[in-house]
Amino acid sequence: AAMAFAPAARRLASRFAARPLAAAALRRPSRFAALGARWQVTTAVDGEAGTPEYRMRFKNAAGAEISPWHDVSLFTGEEGVYNCIIEIPKNTKPKMEVAIKEPRNPIAQDIKKGKLRDYHGPIFWNYGMLPQTWEDPNVVHPETKCAGDNDPVDVVEIGSASLATGSVEPVKVLGVLAMIDDGELDWKLIAIRTADPLAAELHDIADVEAKCPGVVTGIREWFRWYKTPDGKPLNAFGFDEVALSRAHAVEVVKETHEAWKKLMEGKTDQGKLWIK
Repeated sequence: AAMAFAPAARRLASRFAARPLAAAALRRPSRFAALGARWQVTTAVDGEAGTPEYRMRFKNAAGAEISPWHDVSLFTGEEGVYNCIIEIPKNTKPKMEVAIKEPRNPIAQDIKKGKLRDYHGPIFWNYGMLPQTWEDPNVVHPETKCAGDNDPVDVVEIGSASLATGSVEPVKVLGVLAMIDDGELDWKLIAIRTADPLAAELHDIADVEAKCPGVVTGIREWFRWYKTPDGKPLNAFGFDEVALSRAHAVEVVKETHEAWKKLMEGKTDQGKLWIK
C-alpha cells in the first residue's frame, strides 16, 4: 500500500522544492580552499560514471590523495558555517556517497544487492555530508532512543544552484530533522551555501518556513517516502517531526564532531570504517 502512495509523495515534495530564485547552471568547480588554508583540494575520477568502478578521488595541492571525510576541515572559521562535501546534485537520481569503508574514502555510487543504487525519483535539493563528523552507533540518543547510523552527518542544501558532486561548499546551518531509519538515528541538517543569494535572509529554521514555505515539509516527506518503492516502511522522525532550530543543529554538529575525534583517536571501535 505504501508503494502506491510514493508517486504522490514525490509530487508533493516536488511542489515544496520550488525556490524563490531561478536555478543557476550546474557548477563544476575543480578547486576549493577550506578554513582559509593555503592548500587546495582537487578531484580526479577513475572509471566511468554509472559503473561500479567509478571513483571520485580528492587530492591536496601536492597531488597526494586525501580523504574528504577526514582531511577536509569541518570548520570555516565562522560560527554556524561549515564545509559540506556535495555528493548528489539536486534533481539527479544516482545515489553517490563518500565511501566510508574504502581507503581514502572516495565518492562512489552506492551498490545494493549487486546493483548500482538510484533513487526512484530525483532528489530536489543538493545532498552531501559534513566532513569530520560521525553518528556513533554505540551511543543511544536520550530523546529518540536510537543509536547513530555509523555515517557522517547528512546535509540537505536548499540553495538555488545545482552543485556538482565533489564540490566543497561553505554552508550556513539553519535547522535539523531527526530522521529515524530502520531504528537508527540519521540527522538531516538543513542548510544553504553561503554564496547563495538567499543566504543573507535565512538565519534559522523559522526563516526557511517564512521565506521558503513548504520546503521543510517537502524535505521531511521526501525522506519519509523515498524507500517505499523498495518495499521498505516509511521513515519516522523524532521530536514530534518538528524541524529543530539552528542552535540545536549546531549542537548536533558539535556532538558528532566530538564523536569523530574519539573515533580517530582510537577511543571508539572503528569496525569496518577506513580512518587512516
